[in-house]
Amino acid sequence: MLDAVVVGAGPNGLTAAVELARRGFSVAVFEARDTVGGGARTEELTLPGFRHDPCAAAHPLGVNSPAFRALPLERYGLEWLHPELPMAHPFTDGSAAVLSRSVAETAASFGPRDAGAYRRLVEPFLPKWDTLVRDFMSLPGTALPRDPVTLARFGLVGLPPSTWLTSRFRDERAKTLFAGLVGHVMAPLSGFATGAIGLVFALAAHARGWPVARGGSQSISDALAAYLKDLGGEIHTDYEVKRLDDLPPARAYVFDTSPTALAKIAGFGDHYANYRYGPGVFKVDYALDGPVPWTAKEARTAGTVQIGADSTEINTALRAASRENRAPDRPFMITVQPSVVDPTRAPAGKHVFWAYGHVPSGWTGDLTDALERQLERFAPGFRDRVLARATAGPPELAARNANYVGGDIGSGAVSGLQILLRPKLSLSPYGTPHPAVFICSSSTPPGPGVHGMSGHNAAKAVWRRLRQA
Repeated sequence: MLDAVVVGAGPNGLTAAVELARRGFSVAVFEARDTVGGGARTEELTLPGFRHDPCAAAHPLGVNSPAFRALPLERYGLEWLHPELPMAHPFTDGSAAVLSRSVAETAASFGPRDAGAYRRLVEPFLPKWDTLVRDFMSLPGTALPRDPVTLARFGLVGLPPSTWLTSRFRDERAKTLFAGLVGHVMAPLSGFATGAIGLVFALAAHARGWPVARGGSQSISDALAAYLKDLGGEIHTDYEVKRLDDLPPARAYVFDTSPTALAKIAGFGDHYANYRYGPGVFKVDYALDGPVPWTAKEARTAGTVQIGADSTEINTALRAASRENRAPDRPFMITVQPSVVDPTRAPAGKHVFWAYGHVPSGWTGDLTDALERQLERFAPGFRDRVLARATAGPPELAARNANYVGGDIGSGAVSGLQILLRPKLSLSPYGTPHPAVFICSSSTPPGPGVHGMSGHNAAKAVWRRLRQA
């Protein structure tokens, strides 16, 4: 009998398996797709030689993850590549605000009226970042805070809505960039704890950047899988699990799946009936004949580029998708251009480019024209560079990754108390009604992103049970 079976070979499932195998437990992973990866994959979606990331592409939480940093993933081929700028936010006048590794450079891009306010916001937390990130990405049930005072100070700043936090800024440049940071998790700007979301992304950039993985996001998953195999773990692909009886006998079962899927497989009925999924996204992967022709020079060297003319336009787009059940006319966009720093991603002189906008859950329309009209505002002539495109709306994204219910790449709405307490209001979020069944997906704390911390935290709950048995 195995000690643990993990269902789902995404970053969280693989991390949970690795953490258990490192502690001497026998582990097997079962994945429905033909390769490991989940939200961290790389495929030739458009033309031969153009390597795209169907899901996550830039990894500010990955490079800062306490779980990943504790593992020898570099030994298994993971290499973080850092663009000249982690992120840029261009404006229609050809200028841009930036999120740089340097706090001073970032503050200067906001203008003299807000530079000091930004420094006062982030500088108190940076010296204690490693402890802080470990504390807020864990739970009291899995690890006691190492610096409860700093964590409490962070909570006082971050738990109110982001609009409260940005009220300290006087000009639109800082407000717009910060609104875009909150938009990465598809949360309306007035929501609970959205200030913390924006602040985490900013601090992550200053601490270690927003890198891409050389060769694509698949490199993260492949490194985790290779390490697991060296630890004696097994991985079975092309193995769809529909019932617990489909799995071999084990002392514990760990699911890197949505709560909905887990309830169906394990027969939990309506246990997760109140779990809310968020809006979906419409994503386009481009093969380009050259770099994106950004008007703002800062955007040409940034790994990630946010698109939204001002904070009002961003908030309007977020509200349209999440509260008004319609596709926005001018979508807020997150774009990533990996080939500005990774030449392995496209043939010489060519580029890959990744872009998405928010749409209602399950939306079946085509947002391509609206996305490209937005791009043309900040990069005139963009359409002339397009060699091929691969589009994916909510149905296609859900088909690629079953955890993206309705196209929700966050695997659950990041709003209200569900920001912090997911998938249930419980101090033991990784446990389920069955004492031997656990959940470790992005639907558990600390939530969305390629960071493995949900798997890391869940593994702690699992090995405590195994040692008690």
